[in-house]
Amino acid sequence: MGDHVLVPMDGSDHSKEALEYALGMSDVDVTAITVVDPYDIDPLTPGYQSPLGKSGMPAYSQEWYQKQWDNAKELHEETREELDDFEGSFESVVKLGKPAKTILRYVEENDVDQVVLGATSESGLSRALMGSTAEAVTKRCPVTVTVVR
Repeated sequence: MGDHVLVPMDGSDHSKEALEYALGMSDVDVTAITVVDPYDIDPLTPGYQSPLGKSGMPAYSQEWYQKQWDNAKELHEETREELDDFEGSFESVVKLGKPAKTILRYVEENDVDQVVLGATSESGLSRALMGSTAEAVTKRCPVTVTVVR
């Protein structure tokens, strides 16, 4: 059993590159994690992240969350199907919460040895989440973090 590597995935090219990097490491088991963020994280920009415009309030309808959850599961299944020569184990999880906090909690609760993540994404909400998430995880993570650019 190799080191346990956690790879946050949001479907962006940077997160895919991070996964490729992790899969290329020797003697590792990889877990991909996607976090669906249910809360407005910036009350000063209502409408950008939450149609309600209220900090700490669930932002979207149950249908929206289900669609995001399903999209994340589909991303993980597509990823699993593309694994050819990877010799370690591959698991995937989808969580609901604030991305950085959820990733850090997962690290602490699941005996993760290293986190490999993409630096930023090119556009929109994905860029805002992955950029700030990468920074927060890098600063607070109790294990080694590798940022792939």
